[in-house]
Amino acid sequence: MREPSDIPRLITGTGTGGASVSGLQRALGSGELASADLTGFYLDRIARLDPELHAVIAVNPSAVAEAQASDTTRAADEPRGPLEGIPVLVKDNIQAAGMPATAGSPALLDTESGDAFLVTKLRQAGAVIIGKANLSEWANFRSTHSTSGWSTVGGQVTNPRGPGRNPSGSSSGSAAAVAAGLAPLAVGTETDGSIVCPSSACGIVGIKPTVGLVSRTGIVPVSLAQDTAGPMALSVADAAALLSALAAVDPADPACLASDPFAERHGAERYTAFLDPAALDGARLGIWRAGSAAAGAATAAVLDAVVTLLRESGATVLDPVELPGCDKVEEPEFRALLHEFKRDLNAYLGGLPGSHPATLAELIVFNERNAARVLAHFGQEIFERAEAVGGDPGDPELTATRGDATRLARAALDEPLAAGRLDAIIALTANPACLTDYVLGDHDVFHTSTPAAVAGYPSVTVPAGQVSGLPVGVSFIGPSWSEPALIALAYAFEQATAAPAAPAAPAAPAAPARPA
Repeated sequence: MREPSDIPRLITGTGTGGASVSGLQRALGSGELASADLTGFYLDRIARLDPELHAVIAVNPSAVAEAQASDTTRAADEPRGPLEGIPVLVKDNIQAAGMPATAGSPALLDTESGDAFLVTKLRQAGAVIIGKANLSEWANFRSTHSTSGWSTVGGQVTNPRGPGRNPSGSSSGSAAAVAAGLAPLAVGTETDGSIVCPSSACGIVGIKPTVGLVSRTGIVPVSLAQDTAGPMALSVADAAALLSALAAVDPADPACLASDPFAERHGAERYTAFLDPAALDGARLGIWRAGSAAAGAATAAVLDAVVTLLRESGATVLDPVELPGCDKVEEPEFRALLHEFKRDLNAYLGGLPGSHPATLAELIVFNERNAARVLAHFGQEIFERAEAVGGDPGDPELTATRGDATRLARAALDEPLAAGRLDAIIALTANPACLTDYVLGDHDVFHTSTPAAVAGYPSVTVPAGQVSGLPVGVSFIGPSWSEPALIALAYAFEQATAAPAAPAAPAAPAAPARPA
């Protein structure tokens, strides 16, 4: 067994900012490392760095006991799964026994719940739930001028890649925690951009799965038409390992009924089986430049470098490809989300044990009564607009609006994929991290998440370069259930890049200056 003083060297000795999941598993399996010591290392790192980062909203009081139980299981039996003994953070809109799922709001601090379906799958795979990650309050669906990464309960998440830089949202804490080495793996959620944009801004890998690949049972919803959870990690291999534990058919989630066609043909490590360093050779890829048309010259140059690397790796690159009608998606998407948020949140709150507001209307009143704290930086305009709509599942306006959004988004992706016989569409994920600004809110220059998010299609973002020292990611986007192909392409791209992922932050960054 390694001495505790050896653990930092083991974890940081791989050159990628942290040990890989496979490397940690080898150390755990050989007896070089115990999960209890590994978990203690990350808990100590959280205690030292998170007072400035605010990436972790709560530590699991049972984390050490879970790790000790994992060590006992490993000593007595075979590992339960590919994550045996590995600490994992889950976003705090996901239920986990012993910790309320707050969505960043004090309105849910007194709720009670067991494990979300996906947390049950993590435990079955042997993972140690080390804590809950901070997030943009209510998954960034409260105000039109919100500041990503801020929640009433958790404070402002700081991007460890630059002092004062925003981590993007809403899986802000999940991304910042992985980037800063507070946990090797984290689970985020996305409605539109909330996995891929923070991953890009913080320089890590994020996978936004096909809607239905990962259960949403036990997750505070925005819209069951678009919501999904997904993995966030330092590398494609680690994200694939986490996805292998998350992906499972949940009978209580209707979207899971049209399940992953690979689920029944592969074992627990099915997504790591597609890590092919040669996958770019012979691939057909389309470059969506219009999505990042607002980018500055230095950011646009990152995409040019990506295209060069793809061609040098043997890919046939169609540059550019257009996504027809893509500019028409956001308007019906937002109108549909207003209806779906009220409908789905009211249903969730209505079945949630504990003391809490029971409806969106009661949440609005709660926020007004606690305005000095809850509404300190921005309001609740989206809440109010959502409450003003019907929210009736049978509302013909909702059916038509959602139908329009889905049809437009799928056509925008399906047409170039089919016409070019493409394996994936490539785009820059989002602009480099902006400064945190409580006056004007987020400075969103561009993001390219919307077509895949509204279509329910998967996307994978991988670090692609830097602008003034800030990470920029590139997204690989494909049709439903194309995770194996996208993981293969993203892995090959990652392996072909000259520079590894940026290292985990060695010390706590300075807190951002707050505007007066």
